[in-house]
Amino acid sequence: MADTTATTEEDAPPPGRSWPVRMVFAVFAIIALVVVWVTNDLLTERFTESTRNRAEVRLALYSGNLMSELQRASVVPLLLSRDPALIGALNSGDYSSTTQRLLSYVDEIGAASLMLLDSDGRAVAATDRSRLGSTHRSTSFFVEAMRSNETVFSTSQTEAGGYKFNYSQKITDGSDLLGVIVVGVDLGQFEEAWAGFSDAVFVTNSEGQIILATESRWRGLSEEEALQVRSAPNAISRAIQATADWTALPPDAYLAGEAVMRQETRIPFQGWRMTSFTTYASVRERVNGVLALEIMGFAILMAGGFYLMSRKAVSRSIFFQRESAQLRRLNTALQREIASREKAEANLQVAEQTVAQTSKLAALGEMSAAVSHELNQPLAAMKTYLAGAKLLLQRRRPEEALSSFQRIDDLIDRMGAITRQLKSYARKGGEAFEPLDLRDCVSSAVAMMEPQLKARDVSISMSLPREPVMVKGDRIRIEQVMINLLRNAVDATRQQDDPQVSLYLTAGVSALLTVSDNGPGIEDLESLFEPFYTTKAPGDGVGLGLAISSSIVADLGGRLTAHNGDEGGAVFELRLPVLKAESAAAAAE
Repeated sequence: MADTTATTEEDAPPPGRSWPVRMVFAVFAIIALVVVWVTNDLLTERFTESTRNRAEVRLALYSGNLMSELQRASVVPLLLSRDPALIGALNSGDYSSTTQRLLSYVDEIGAASLMLLDSDGRAVAATDRSRLGSTHRSTSFFVEAMRSNETVFSTSQTEAGGYKFNYSQKITDGSDLLGVIVVGVDLGQFEEAWAGFSDAVFVTNSEGQIILATESRWRGLSEEEALQVRSAPNAISRAIQATADWTALPPDAYLAGEAVMRQETRIPFQGWRMTSFTTYASVRERVNGVLALEIMGFAILMAGGFYLMSRKAVSRSIFFQRESAQLRRLNTALQREIASREKAEANLQVAEQTVAQTSKLAALGEMSAAVSHELNQPLAAMKTYLAGAKLLLQRRRPEEALSSFQRIDDLIDRMGAITRQLKSYARKGGEAFEPLDLRDCVSSAVAMMEPQLKARDVSISMSLPREPVMVKGDRIRIEQVMINLLRNAVDATRQQDDPQVSLYLTAGVSALLTVSDNGPGIEDLESLFEPFYTTKAPGDGVGLGLAISSSIVADLGGRLTAHNGDEGGAVFELRLPVLKAESAAAAAE
């Protein structure tokens, strides 16, 4: 018995042996804390910068779309002020068919509303019939238009707190001042598109008042007043939130008690500015996901260390049979460690699945936002065409209603093309123009016109060069010009037994797209690009397509011309300056 006791005392570990183990675990814990802290700082800064960059890109895209809509609408009053029918109605005082003519313009131009005022400011024709007979002599869009020779832009606040946006242009006949044409611009569609994101966006005028906003209560207020409307409850709440969220960088502002980053850009239009607020929610989720993985990894390593120590204790317990009770306790502890390790592995798998799901949801959100943005305009146009078709059917004019349904069918095909080509439509934000391959634009325009070509059994031949033909411009506007040329060519061959349309694209000093047909040709080449000149039957067009197309090409630095072919038919030539390889590479960067 004495021998056994002696052996136990000799084999027992000295009291100082446990200190190195404790030091190892202390150092391991310090390293884990340092790694987690450094990772938090680096990833928070990196993900915050990434989120800020995406917010800047979205803000630039918003401002570019808004500016494009304003520029497009600014051309319409000038064209309508030269309409012979409107001038004749103001001279004669006969406005019986003027409102119907304005309604036909709305379908083709895409304006929110049209209103014709006489020299006394009285509404004599309007697409909104409730405004007929109303007096606008003291309104800003009438007064400023009568004083200016240029197109005037004005804003006015409604009783509900929103804003109306109008372009106005006076109408003259020689030196006689006849009246004013007012074109309403629908900018509320952008508020609906912006609301699809988690950002809070608003636009201020030169006086600092909010005129467009995703939050309706902000309209008419300054930025400081708007933030007070949806600010944090108090400073104590902000302090508690900032302390609890230790992964966030210092915020730019607070909205509804939540920290946000602020982005601002200038819109080159009457001193307007656009501001957005983006939450740090995505930054926190991504940082916390990575930190969770790191903590899980350190926990697994520590569990492995405990497991090795437990194994050593088990081997030692074989030689100490008298300590069987302690051995059982160690086995129980070992089982608990194993269970803890299995639980940690299960939590790690859950964290990995959560990160993967979050990535999928983020990609789905960006895809949904892109689809919503690209399909917004066709959907709005379809709604307008449906309303027009309903009105025509009520008036027992089915043939004109069928024309509206055909336009709706074309828009559905365009929406299908947009969804198929969504990956190639990922455009850079903040730039009105971008490098484009004209071959892609020609192919897209032909694809959008395919239903009309098949319906009229038109034979189309197309010749494109093998090398890219790079220009700098706006893809949607270039495709709009090509579709106008193709539609005119198809209409010109309506009476032909074997209708044919040809497209030839060449590149040299400039890019040249030639669109020709075997129709009867053009009788009056000099008046072809003038507004309201048309050879089509009434109801098929008002003569603005080629005028608008010519204006678009001129904005792009090119030229649109037409002549009759040697063998008959009309030939349209679209010339655009070629983008050099060095310039294309610089623009792509």
